[in-house]
Amino acid sequence: MIRPGVTLVLWAAIAVLVVLNDAVGDTWIAGTLSVRVVEWYKVLVPLPYVVLMAFIHARHTSGPRWFEAALLAAMLWPPSTVLVDFLYTRLTYGEDPVSFLDRFAFWWGAPYPLLILALFSAPLLAGVAMARR
Repeated sequence: MIRPGVTLVLWAAIAVLVVLNDAVGDTWIAGTLSVRVVEWYKVLVPLPYVVLMAFIHARHTSGPRWFEAALLAAMLWPPSTVLVDFLYTRLTYGEDPVSFLDRFAFWWGAPYPLLILALFSAPLLAGVAMARR
């Protein structure tokens, strides 16, 4: 069953965690570690939370239309989380869009695409796992 309200609430929880995690990484952790380590911190800490939210989403949307619900989350969570993260950096640090897009430069080791990939794939994989039960 498709439940857009559940998808929205779980996305809001993910967005709040990502923004708070970025704030912690930018303030407390950035003073002691290198930029690359802080970027990895900002990506790796939310990953288990994203997987948890995906399984909660899969549990609440299980049923005959589980795939549509998982696809809805997979299509909405990544771009909206990127938008919230961009607004955080824009409003807090005045970062321009070009420097924000440098986060996607995987060729120099930027880990941010890993978070986007997890936001896309976690609802689908959790839906498959719950549908097999």
